Amino acid sequence: MSIYKLYEIEGDKIRRKRLFCPRCGEGVFLADHPDRLSCGKCGYTQFKKKK
Repeated sequence: MSIYKLYEIEGDKIRRKRLFCPRCGEGVFLADHPDRLSCGKCGYTQFKKKK
């Protein structure tokens, strides 16, 4: 995936579309799955709440 797809420009500001991994730090994004967010580098997983 291209890095340009992970950011969005809103006026004069740049916004990240995905969260960073809390273990690995800035620069490592969490993959967005239907039921969870996961880090491919360290394996950190954060489950989404069901509605």
